[in-house]
Amino acid sequence: MDSEPPVMADIDQVSPWWSPTRHADRKPFLMARAAITRAVRGWFDEQGFTEVETGILQVSPGNETHLHAPRTEIISHDGTRATRYLRTSPEFAAKKLLAAGEAKIFELARVFRDRERGDLHLPEFTMLEWYRADAGYDAVMADTIAVIAHAAQATGTGQFSFRGRTADPFAEPELLTVASAFDRFAGIDLLATITDGEGERASLAAAARPRVRITDDDTWSDIFSKVLVEHVEPNLGQGRLTILFEYPAPEAALARAKASDPRVAERFEVYACGVELANGFGELTDAGEQRRRFAADMDEKERRYGERYPLDEDFLAAVAAMPPSSGVALGFDRLVMLASGALRVDQVVWTPPAGET
Repeated sequence: MDSEPPVMADIDQVSPWWSPTRHADRKPFLMARAAITRAVRGWFDEQGFTEVETGILQVSPGNETHLHAPRTEIISHDGTRATRYLRTSPEFAAKKLLAAGEAKIFELARVFRDRERGDLHLPEFTMLEWYRADAGYDAVMADTIAVIAHAAQATGTGQFSFRGRTADPFAEPELLTVASAFDRFAGIDLLATITDGEGERASLAAAARPRVRITDDDTWSDIFSKVLVEHVEPNLGQGRLTILFEYPAPEAALARAKASDPRVAERFEVYACGVELANGFGELTDAGEQRRRFAADMDEKERRYGERYPLDEDFLAAVAAMPPSSGVALGFDRLVMLASGALRVDQVVWTPPAGET
């Protein structure tokens, strides 16, 4: 009688991330992460910053339209239930510390975002965030370039490489306004589409239609984002870092308007090899204006996604009490990825997202 053929192991089956062989493959990236962490902490200590640890569970995870956060429920000793959110950033708590009197603080914070997963995105990741009281946002721009250089120095790399693009982390960075970038890479006069701090959708749609696909329900911000992603970002951080600054007022988020030109805000981002590494602000301290922006963003979130997050009234009170300040949020995993030569951010985290192999 013929015997049954032997059962063969599925050669395409991927071993779990915790298998010794896969862990050994990732170990050089993880050692690079440890070296960068030490270097960054050392730099902040030398600069007189205090490392803080802020709470992960928040009343509100942030009030920007396209930020999505996991939610949970806490139960008090008397059985009372309250909704809380896993933070998308330590920003709200850090600014409360500025209002309390802290002057120079930083945090390596675990943060969480729904609807994000890819080579450059994880649902749980590490944000390096820091703030300077009584400092202009040019000061935190300089900080950001120094932090990136220290990361590169910690791993001994002289050049970042990603998807065919390269950038020298030690070279003088390129300074480029958003308006100049739109003109250079998309042929669009961006500031001509902004009046009284508001974007004129029809004007931007007409200018951008030859460059991107526009749908009837796209807002000014949607069109702006399409042009930025498709035509601007791929050209940034090539050969050297790019500081993209003076974001248009409709994209100010938590940044203050530029005093000499209210069409733009004191917001900047830093790019290397087309990858966004950091997002910084000259911080808004007008609580009424911040409330207005949050309310508008939550109305738009409800229209798009059918949900809205509560406003953190304690945060808005702290905004009014903050000194003039500047701050930066830097994607630490992305920085490690570039400085270590990894191809994806999940290669540089000790444990990949729960439920993944």
